[in-house]
Amino acid sequence: MHYSQAIDFLYNQYPAFEKQGGLAYKPGLDNVLGISAAFGNPHLLFKSVHIAGTNGKGSSSSMLASVLQSAGYKVGLYTSPHIHDFTERIRINGIPVPQDVVVDFVQQHTAIFDQFKPSFFEITTILAFNWFAKQQVDIAIIETGMGGRLDATNIIQPEVSLITNVSLDHTQFLGNTPELIAAEKAGIIKKSTPIVISEWQEGLISIYEEIAHRLEAPLIKAFEHYKAAIVSASDTASHLEVTDCKVNQQYNLALDLQGNYQAKNIIGVLSVLDQLVLKGWNISKTSVKSGLEHVQQLSGFRGRWQVVSHKPLVVLDAAHNVAGMEYSVKQLQQYKKPIHIVIGMVKDKDISQVLSLMPKEAAYYFCQADSHRAMPAAELEALAQNFGLRGQAIPNVNKAFKQAQKNAGMDDVIWVGGSLYVLGDLVIK
Repeated sequence: MHYSQAIDFLYNQYPAFEKQGGLAYKPGLDNVLGISAAFGNPHLLFKSVHIAGTNGKGSSSSMLASVLQSAGYKVGLYTSPHIHDFTERIRINGIPVPQDVVVDFVQQHTAIFDQFKPSFFEITTILAFNWFAKQQVDIAIIETGMGGRLDATNIIQPEVSLITNVSLDHTQFLGNTPELIAAEKAGIIKKSTPIVISEWQEGLISIYEEIAHRLEAPLIKAFEHYKAAIVSASDTASHLEVTDCKVNQQYNLALDLQGNYQAKNIIGVLSVLDQLVLKGWNISKTSVKSGLEHVQQLSGFRGRWQVVSHKPLVVLDAAHNVAGMEYSVKQLQQYKKPIHIVIGMVKDKDISQVLSLMPKEAAYYFCQADSHRAMPAAELEALAQNFGLRGQAIPNVNKAFKQAQKNAGMDDVIWVGGSLYVLGDLVIK
């Protein structure tokens, strides 16, 4: 079996959310616990940090992985979905799982898969846990796939957990109010295990407080311990002023991830690191500084306000829901330059609110990724017109991007996003 055959087998043999949307959603932990037991319970063989949230999971996970790697630890990182290749989901010290490991895993364990009939995400989760255990990582940063309470990753026993924020996304599975979604995210809170909340959101803190109290889990409100603001930004780094409220001290940090929203993420990251230090992990201030300066290099993180070229400025951004797009649009408009937006979205979500946020003055290039979930470009264009957005439908992602490049002036901005699938299809030469 070749690698491409193994990946095709995983996608086609078992339901994958990336291809089938809601049909692939398989909530509950009994099945994944059964599969893990068949593999010797690898989820119990390594230390971990568990991260849930609507936005900021990927950035926070990668920051934590980078800092811990800078501190000298062997660090696993499990995130989803990938941008270009499946192996990006499972990394150790920034290096993706080898393709032959994926092939061997698929070939050698079909009997287990036939027995449990797992979802694509369940298989991928056990593959990650099995790889981390075999490679004897010191710690793994584990990002939930969706929600938290019933997510396949929720079988781990982490050192500390983190909830970044809550926004309306995946409402057909998690609930149609912030309170219902928060309750699902809070399902990652474990008995006596510290839980960090990155962001203050009205009406939600009480939900976390109640569950944490019931489980005797220390609740750390990061927004009470740290304040952070971006004081300047270049195309390669964000410079933040951080206030440590516990000792009333200010200091500066450089972060190689762009995006104004990183100021919200970083306080949760710093609070998680504090909890790890309290548990005996050796993480110096030098490691924190170095890790944050080299997140992309050390963790392999991509696609969140990622500047890939200049003149014109080209930004790749995976923002796709209301909360994420609000930040992205605000940052785009700060440039005060002509904006070209290459955008594709999925068809199994209500995207009306997202489209209502988009800048009307921008030129649009509506495209569709090579995914069964992608909304047809013409349909997206028609919906966008209802919100005063004007442009052209060019289904092929790369052709849409080339048209934007052709039309953009040297001082303009080209933003590409709306879906990770769009970024995955994009080829920049």
